[in-house]
Amino acid sequence: MTDIELKNLKDRLWHSADMLRAGAHLAANKYGQPILGLIFLRYADVLFKQHKAEIDAEYNQYKGTRMERDYKDVAVEKCGFFLPECAYFDYINDAPDDANKALLVKNAMEAIESENPRMDGVLPKEVYGQLVPEEEPELLSRIVRVFKDIPEDISIDLFGQIYEYFLGNFALAEGQGGGAFYTPATVVQYMVEVLQPTTGDKKFLDPACGSGGMFVQAARYMHRHNATNDQMMQFRCYGVEKEPDTVKLAKMNLLLNNVRGDITEANSFYSDPYSAFGQFDYVMANPPFNVDEVVLEKVIDDARFNTYGVPRNKTKSGKKSSDKRETVPNANYLWIGYFATALNANGKAALVMANSASDASGSELEIRKKMIEDGIISQMVTLPSNMFSTVTLPATLWFFNKKRTNRDEILFIDARNVFTQVDRAHRKFSEEQIKNLGIISRLYEGDSDAFWALVDEYKKEKQNAPSTSDDKEVKTKDYWQEQIDWLLERWSDGKYQDVIGLCKVAKLEGEDGIIDNDYSLNAGRYVGVVIEDDGMTEDEFKETMKGLNADFSTLNVEAEELAKQISENLKELWGE
Repeated sequence: MTDIELKNLKDRLWHSADMLRAGAHLAANKYGQPILGLIFLRYADVLFKQHKAEIDAEYNQYKGTRMERDYKDVAVEKCGFFLPECAYFDYINDAPDDANKALLVKNAMEAIESENPRMDGVLPKEVYGQLVPEEEPELLSRIVRVFKDIPEDISIDLFGQIYEYFLGNFALAEGQGGGAFYTPATVVQYMVEVLQPTTGDKKFLDPACGSGGMFVQAARYMHRHNATNDQMMQFRCYGVEKEPDTVKLAKMNLLLNNVRGDITEANSFYSDPYSAFGQFDYVMANPPFNVDEVVLEKVIDDARFNTYGVPRNKTKSGKKSSDKRETVPNANYLWIGYFATALNANGKAALVMANSASDASGSELEIRKKMIEDGIISQMVTLPSNMFSTVTLPATLWFFNKKRTNRDEILFIDARNVFTQVDRAHRKFSEEQIKNLGIISRLYEGDSDAFWALVDEYKKEKQNAPSTSDDKEVKTKDYWQEQIDWLLERWSDGKYQDVIGLCKVAKLEGEDGIIDNDYSLNAGRYVGVVIEDDGMTEDEFKETMKGLNADFSTLNVEAEELAKQISENLKELWGE
C-alpha cells in the first residue's frame, strides 16, 4: 500500500466518526471508544485470517494422534491470540442491520477477552448500544461496513498507524481534553530520534503514558533500524496512567503495534508500581503541566522525588489541599526529578515540560542547580508554539543522559522556527525536519558518518524525484535540494559547530555560561537570534538607534499633548 493509498484509506475510515456525530446518542468526547474498539476488532480479524492457514495446517498435522494439541493453543503460538467465530468481522458485518448488531459486537468483545486473558477489561463493550438509535437502528451496521473496507492483505504495521491516526484526530476534536491522552506523533518521533533507543534486554518507563504513543514510536524506531523479532521480545514497556478509559486505549495501542508491556492504572505521585528508582534504561513522557494539588507529605520522603529536592512554598502558610494538608506549589519539578531518578547507570530520558520550568525560581531553582551540577541534563530543546492541542505556547524538551562524559556543558536547540503548518491552529514536524533536528544531536556526539549518510539520502531522493509534478504528495528536486542546503550551509565539514538562532553548546562556567545566567535552561538565552546584515557599521548602527530613540521621545510628547487636547474637547462638547 502506497502512502497516498494509506492516506485515502484513513480519510475514508475517519468518515465513520462523522457518521457518529450525525446520528449516535453519544457525548462529543465519547466517539473514540466505539471507533477504536471496531479498529481493534477488524485488526484481530485480519491478523487471525492471515495466520489461519498456518494454524489449520499445524493443528491438522497432529489431529487424532497422541500429539494432538488444542486448536486454541496452536492459534496463540502462531498468531499471539485466539479469535472465536462469533468475533469474525464477516459474522458481524453480514448480520441484519438492526439493533441486535450492538449485542453481536458486545458478545465479540467479551469472547475475545474471555479467550485471551491479557486482553481482559481492555475492550469497550457497553457503548455500542448507543450506536443503534431508535430513529436510525442501522447506524452501527453502516460504521461496521466502513471498517470492512480495510483490505485483508494489509500489513499489520499499518493497523497501528491507522489507530494512531484516529487517536490524533480524536485528540484534536477534544481540544484540551484530548491532550491528556495524546502527544502529537511528530514530537514523539523527534524525542525518539534524539534518544536512539537500542534493542536487547531494555526496560522503558512512561509514568504518564496516556494512550502509549511513546512506547509505540520507540518500537517503530527500532524496527526501522532492523531490530529482529527476538530483540524486540526483550524490549519491555512499563506505563502508568490514572484515567481508566485511557488505560484501555493504551493497552489496545500496544496490542495493535505488537509492543510488549504493562500498563498500570495508578497515580504516579502516590504509587510506584514498578519500583522505579534507578531501574530503567529509558524514560519518556509528556506529563500534565503545572499540577498544584499534590499533597506534600505523600511525596517528601519518596526517593523518586526528594533526591534532587521537592518544590516547597515560600512560607509555611502555603497553599493547602481540600483536607487542609500542605501541597507542592507546582509539580513540574516532581516530574523532572522522577524521570532523572528512574534511570539506571546507563539510562537516558526525554520529557515534555512547560516552558516556564526552564527559568523557575525559588525552591525549583535550587533543584535545577543540583541537576545541572550533577551533569545529568544533556540537551534542552524549545519547541514551536501550537504543536499541542492543550497549549499554544512553546513547550520544552528535556533530555537526560546518565552515561555521558561531557557533564560540564549542555546542548541547547531553539526549534521555534522549524515546523510545518497543518492548519491555522496546529503545527507539526515533517519527516525531514525531524531528521534535520536530530542530526544536530548526532553531530554534537561526534557522529559525522550519520550526517553524511543523511546528506547522501537526500541526494538520492533528489536524483529519483521528478523534475515537475502537479501532485502535491510528490516532493520535487527543489525540495530535496533545500534539505541538502540546510545541512551543508550550517555544517559544511560534517562537524558540529554552534549556529546562531538554532543551537549552542553552553558551558557551566565562564562568561555567559549557565551559572552566569542564573542556571537558566531557556535555549533563547544561549542560542541568540539571527540579525540580518543591514550594511551598517557598529557606529552607524548606534547613531541610527539614537536618532530613532529621539524621534520616539518626540512622538511620546506629542501623543501626551494630543491626549490632553482630546480630553478638553470632550469636556467642552458635553458642557462639563
